[in-house]
Amino acid sequence: MQKLKQTLAAVTLGLVLSVGPAMASDKPGAGKTVEPARATWNTGFFQEALVRRGLEELGYKVKKPKDLANPIFYKSLALGDVDYWCNGWFPNHDSQLPKNFYDKAGKYGYVTKAGGLQGYLVSKRDVEKYGIKSLDDFKRDEVKKAFDKNGDGKADLTACPPGWGCENVITHHMEVYDLDAHINPVKASYEAGMASALASYKSGEPIFFYTWAPNWTIFKLKPGQDVMWINVPKIMPKDSQQAGVDRMTVSGIEGAVSDPVKLGFVVSDIQIVANKKFIAENPAAQKFFELFTLPLGDINEQNTRMNEGEKTAKDISRHVDEWIAKNSDTWNGWLAAARAAAK
Repeated sequence: MQKLKQTLAAVTLGLVLSVGPAMASDKPGAGKTVEPARATWNTGFFQEALVRRGLEELGYKVKKPKDLANPIFYKSLALGDVDYWCNGWFPNHDSQLPKNFYDKAGKYGYVTKAGGLQGYLVSKRDVEKYGIKSLDDFKRDEVKKAFDKNGDGKADLTACPPGWGCENVITHHMEVYDLDAHINPVKASYEAGMASALASYKSGEPIFFYTWAPNWTIFKLKPGQDVMWINVPKIMPKDSQQAGVDRMTVSGIEGAVSDPVKLGFVVSDIQIVANKKFIAENPAAQKFFELFTLPLGDINEQNTRMNEGEKTAKDISRHVDEWIAKNSDTWNGWLAAARAAAK
């Protein structure tokens, strides 16, 4: 009996020794609490929820994210009050960083490289019908007439509501390209305006609108299939755009009327931004941040579902479950690499 007890004890000890380290390596974040932040725009919620899920699978306890305006987030991150967010847009956010920001924080990986697009789109069938290549084409009488919804002699553009940053850029474009007499930027509710544009498109009418990505608009109206990105006549940036002037003309944009295309807005990379102290103490999280990336189409699709009413925390969690199930090999590969980085 004594010998049997000794044998069982030895077996038990062997199991503890073999399983214990395996469990530890499977959950390198065990015992650590993480403070994330999240952007105030809901088109960034899905990315945040996916990254949070990844950290949880690595064993971290991840708190509910704090919804913060950009400048407040970057200041909080530098101070160490939060650990990371997934909603950095660069170079768009460069002007909002506190002094010496990169002494305390860094950018990791690409949630979506060149995913932060902004610009003007026109229904593809009308691009082809009227030979539209840039905003300058809206100075032509036949084009203005086709896109004039209210009979004022101007082409109607679904634009940005007052107070949005894009409203200021569109106003700048109307002035510097001498378009005030030719284009009427409609500044009502953006969602209502885009719902109207979508209905018009389905009815066979011409549409002309501003949008950004990620967004539901270019999932419902697909560039290259339904609509086309058009050029500004030439790059004439606002003072606030000067730092990103080399990112206002870009190549490889699906559904653009030319390659490269002059969008007139700074194209940004969407990146995870994290506190350096947190990164130094959490190599598994760093590796996951570096590897995590999403196709722009996947974000647009999820944003569309939110726009159609699936926007509760429970809905977004379900979207995360579904994305992981569809991309299990990629997801498990990220987790495996993150676990290996912690060893």
